[in-house]
Amino acid sequence: MITATSKLALLMHGYTASRHAKMGFGLLRYGVSPVFAVVDRDCAGQSISDMAGLSSNAPIVASVARAAALGADTLVIAIATSGGVLPPGYREEILVGLRSGMSLVNGLHGKYAEDVEFAAALQPGRFIWDLRTEPPGLGSGRGRANDLSCRRVLTVGTDMAIGKMTASLELHRSALATGLRSVFLATGQIGIAISGDGVALDAVRVDFATGAIESLCLRHPDVDVQWVEGQGSILHPGSSAWLGIMRGAQPTHLVLVHRGGQQRIDTLEEFPIPPLREVIAGYEAIAGANPAFSQPKVVAIALNCGHLRGDHQAARQACEEVEAQTGLPTDDVVRNGASRLLNAVMS
Repeated sequence: MITATSKLALLMHGYTASRHAKMGFGLLRYGVSPVFAVVDRDCAGQSISDMAGLSSNAPIVASVARAAALGADTLVIAIATSGGVLPPGYREEILVGLRSGMSLVNGLHGKYAEDVEFAAALQPGRFIWDLRTEPPGLGSGRGRANDLSCRRVLTVGTDMAIGKMTASLELHRSALATGLRSVFLATGQIGIAISGDGVALDAVRVDFATGAIESLCLRHPDVDVQWVEGQGSILHPGSSAWLGIMRGAQPTHLVLVHRGGQQRIDTLEEFPIPPLREVIAGYEAIAGANPAFSQPKVVAIALNCGHLRGDHQAARQACEEVEAQTGLPTDDVVRNGASRLLNAVMS
């Protein structure tokens, strides 16, 4: 796994300027390891700080060989492609990294630890870590997370790739800063790479999805609050992971994540996003559909204003408008921190 002493190279050819770069951006913003280089031949020489609004001095270089020369010892496939497939040209770059003595962290669906060619190129003492792997010994969920005394806060969204992990991590940071016993529970490959633990739910057979999340929650009983990373959206026709997380975690609170001003599902323009009050009612109804389930309410809204990066006034106005529409505390947690939303959860 990645540690604080790992020296990362983020392989992102052709994706640094897209939303599919979210794994790389997540590691740049929240990872414990220094990033020695971002590898993208299309953007070589540019500033990752300027491109992504991140505080990082990592250079963007044209090749894995150059990243290795800079001292990187761990190559991360730092993109999230549709279907989790490896893009053309990446395999050759991975082989360069392995042969130069790098370890490999894989967030895509391929089982690269079992790849014969990669295994032959791997140098002694190095590793290949496939993040999307089903944990052993899984069973079906039984609602046992309800027996935990801690708050279990699930981030839910109006779309995919909208900032649920980011909101959960910012809330976790804020909770730790106040002295709360807090844990972030990752349910996707990016969160696992950051925290070193979790369940990559899209690698788990559907019959065991609730059980996998339930087991994850039960591993952390002695905390004040669990921040459960949400996935997908009830509004997206291709999304179902959110239900397994909801049933497995039995959340006590929900935090809605929305992108300021977004009115339709990204890439599926025929699917509108209803008024947020209706979205909130939908999530609350499904979460509490059985009287034996937890009966959580949406207590706050994390508004993603990343597209308004240079316009603080517009971001503030967007938050105020959503708060007026819903009556719920609303903030851009990346820009302003998560203290207001944390207060809503803990009050």
